[in-house]
Amino acid sequence: MTEAPNFDYAGRVARARNAMEDFGFDVLLASLGSELPYLTGYQAMPLERLTMAVVPRDGDATLVVPELEAPRIERHDDVFDVRAWGETEDPIGIVADLVGSRSRAAIGDRTWSVFLLGLQAALPATKFASARRLTAALRLVKEPAEVDLMRLAAEAVDRVAARLATHQFAGKTERRLSREVIDLTREEGCETVDFAIVASGPNGASPHHEPDERVIGPGDSVVIDFGGTIQGYHSDTTRTFHVGEPSAAYREVYEVVRAAQAAGADAVHPGVEAQAVDAVARRIIADAGYGDYFIHRLGHGIGLDVHEDPYLVTGNSQQLGPGMTFSIEPGVYLPGRFGVRIEDIVVCTDDGVDRLNRSPRELVVVS
Repeated sequence: MTEAPNFDYAGRVARARNAMEDFGFDVLLASLGSELPYLTGYQAMPLERLTMAVVPRDGDATLVVPELEAPRIERHDDVFDVRAWGETEDPIGIVADLVGSRSRAAIGDRTWSVFLLGLQAALPATKFASARRLTAALRLVKEPAEVDLMRLAAEAVDRVAARLATHQFAGKTERRLSREVIDLTREEGCETVDFAIVASGPNGASPHHEPDERVIGPGDSVVIDFGGTIQGYHSDTTRTFHVGEPSAAYREVYEVVRAAQAAGADAVHPGVEAQAVDAVARRIIADAGYGDYFIHRLGHGIGLDVHEDPYLVTGNSQQLGPGMTFSIEPGVYLPGRFGVRIEDIVVCTDDGVDRLNRSPRELVVVS
């Protein structure tokens, strides 16, 4: 098992307080979602029992947690106190007391509505707003140790892609092959597997196809999009395989997508706008006549979440900078025929880009 890094949670909480000052918040409330592990190292279980970190701008941080979950917490006494609540206590009231008279609260986007509604009722003078802008600003640039974990996760799924290149596809259902991808991902070292899309033949034209009982056969293109985690940090890669020799038309589409993916990665450098990177790859696909069939953004940020800032999409003028991690994943989806997608996770560096995924991007023919 990968040794857990010694993240500077005290430094993260200090930066959160500075961000609260910048964004005009008095307190940050983190429950389900990635804000909590980012600030405390603790991942809450999605229970009906409330877990919430209360981080005031001007006071001590407290992790409010169900008593039965308290043994799971790795204590960081210099960062937060732990307030374990019993089954007959009111956790909403506990959090409300910790918030006190603070008038503007940033609350995590994935907090269950029942908890937010309870807090609104308990704190009628407090205004609640999404913490997303604040926490995105904190997490946008990855620390070196975060990138190291993402690199390990990317290397694990690269090993899976290499094994799939010699794997038997024909005669299996999409659902069976998806299960095999999940098993391989665990075998190669990922602690959890987030998803394993297997989309064959015409199903490949649906980017988020749910694997079903369609039997894969000769002549099928097979899009496989999968990822797993190491110490909470995600990988995400897509490779498209072909069962038997492909047609010239298929090869043409594949090479267009491969060229767009390479150009998108090469366009990454500090100071470039996220939308400009999308435009570089999109232009190649459009010039080849397939622009109407590239139906999603070029990429999404990744880290403690599979999808997070920055998003590489038209309209996002955010400038990329060193330490930002995101996908480069152009695709062409021809309804009723097939789809092709190639995806890598990359890191913007001081002078360009570092691909975390290194498995071959050339067309792979399988049996």
